[in-house]
Amino acid sequence: MRILLLAGLLLTGTVHAENCVIDLKGDDAMKFDKAEVTVSASCKTITINLTHIGKLPAASMGHNVVIAATGDVQAIGTAGTTAGAAANYVPAGDARVLGHTSVVGGGASTAATFPGSALKVGGDYSFFCSFPGHWAIMKGKLIVK
Repeated sequence: MRILLLAGLLLTGTVHAENCVIDLKGDDAMKFDKAEVTVSASCKTITINLTHIGKLPAASMGHNVVIAATGDVQAIGTAGTTAGAAANYVPAGDARVLGHTSVVGGGASTAATFPGSALKVGGDYSFFCSFPGHWAIMKGKLIVK
């Protein structure tokens, strides 16, 4: 049990912080550093932070992060290839895409936000890289609590 003194008030109980940030690292081996991330359902906005820790340029080994329902990953990945590099391999206006970052190459970072209301507790969500050929293996589970 924690005891907090805040603005002259004594509060007791367990303190739970909202987790409204998804921090991921991608590498030249087409892997994220996490297979699973958890966010809070109470977040007004969720921030995605991506750092590409590899050395290869975006044109040959770029990475982004796309958030979607797990059942939509393949279709979004395929549509992303058609959308092309100028669109960060994300189909414009696709309602299945709940959030996404831009594509970055080795040594670079990017961040993006999306509304927390896009996610529901118990939903089946994934994060993945939509760079051509990456989405099939460079992905993980997003849990909403």
